[in-house]
Amino acid sequence: MIKLGMMARAGDEAEFENHIAFAHELGLDVIDFHLSGMPRAPDFLRHIKIQCLKHGLPIGYLGAGSFAGPESELGDRMEQGKADVDMAAFMGAQLIRVFARYKWPDTVEEQEALWTPMIARFQQLSDYAAEKGVSLGLQNHNNGSFAMSADQVLRILRETDRENFTFIMDTGQWLGSIGSHPRGESDPNVDIYKDYLEPTAPYAAYVRAKIYKIDSGREEYLDYERILKILKTVNFNGNMSIVLEHQGKHFDNAEAMRRAVKYLRELLAAYA
Repeated sequence: MIKLGMMARAGDEAEFENHIAFAHELGLDVIDFHLSGMPRAPDFLRHIKIQCLKHGLPIGYLGAGSFAGPESELGDRMEQGKADVDMAAFMGAQLIRVFARYKWPDTVEEQEALWTPMIARFQQLSDYAAEKGVSLGLQNHNNGSFAMSADQVLRILRETDRENFTFIMDTGQWLGSIGSHPRGESDPNVDIYKDYLEPTAPYAAYVRAKIYKIDSGREEYLDYERILKILKTVNFNGNMSIVLEHQGKHFDNAEAMRRAVKYLRELLAAYA
């Protein structure tokens, strides 16, 4: 059965604790943490890990950074990536999320010049993570990324060629999707379900369930009935993490999350 969770993003220690308590209140099965803004002091991390344990919440993934782009712009990104892997191992997280976020160049020559080093970085970090018992999950993203289409995602997975390098499917962040830029507009020539989700679903180890507009009690930008049919076809049995991008005007994020949980729980039960 697909497990339902949420991604927690916060700016201080107390807020992270509140996210854990809220996830427990909602009866969720797992929780994920965005590393940006998350304190890294060992005492704090140990406390968060214990709080998750007490609330019955395994930690799914930790959200890390991008490894695409010129070497001159990446700085100490590899060292940071290794630190993120170490943190995931300490926290007992299943994997860390990685990006291939960088502006897609106009020419094939520029694209390939950045592509090969990106693959080498993913391989290097995967090898380091394997020694720590941690997996990496590539997340697709929209324009401004080397992983904005199914073809790009599949090529990265194929060329990185590491057992612990896998795919985190984001349901809304695809090139031309209504959830990408500009938000609320979509490319009429793109069918994200047929063009993107169906080809990549067999490789997904994790799903980020974007929620954009749920005023009516159901997600209005994305067709989750169709998404769950795709996941069922490939026997997906992993974690589905709610990522709130709330565009509604009638209630706050907490109420939007409550509605999202109720909505997806009902759909998951129907498609179990």
